[in-house]
Amino acid sequence: MTTASPPRWAEDLLKTILGREHGETVAGDLIEQYRDSVYPSLGQSRADWWFIREVGGFAWRATWVWAMAFAALWLGREALDWFVPTTDFLMRSMILTYSAISLFTALGCWRAWRTRSLRGSALAALITALLAAVFKTIGTGMMFAIWHDAETRVAIAGSGGLGECFELPWLVVLPAVVVAIAGGLIGKAGATLIKL
Repeated sequence: MTTASPPRWAEDLLKTILGREHGETVAGDLIEQYRDSVYPSLGQSRADWWFIREVGGFAWRATWVWAMAFAALWLGREALDWFVPTTDFLMRSMILTYSAISLFTALGCWRAWRTRSLRGSALAALITALLAAVFKTIGTGMMFAIWHDAETRVAIAGSGGLGECFELPWLVVLPAVVVAIAGGLIGKAGATLIKL
């Protein structure tokens, strides 16, 4: 048995993702496994990577559905702009914006309800928005690889251009976190009231 420890930041990240109550238990189990079997067989750096991958798995499971939903919503809007062009994007923009606000508010509320932590809401939103940006970027690339005829290129240019399709998902990350924190306030307050 060793007293070696995984990276402290990864342990803190795990506790934030799961909430203090569940995070302490899960982190304790992972650290025990890290010390008893992983570290002795793999050494420090590979054992640290094992622990980080485990934490990444928890982060993935907590956020992937939300990220896929947001990316699908956004890709749907993008497909609509490409294949059913319009000159008035107001209604489409409003639908996407309010849907994104609703999604990240619900995510923040849900995570704060489960973890009793605004940090948990913010972290879940950050991971979700980053994953969604990756999914959206890949989806846009795949759509463009399949449909890149002249008519589609004109529609893309008329809706903001291909650059916007690839850049905008990354610019949404910070507002998504802010909206999720607002949702987190609701979720944490609700959890507190129910507990009383």
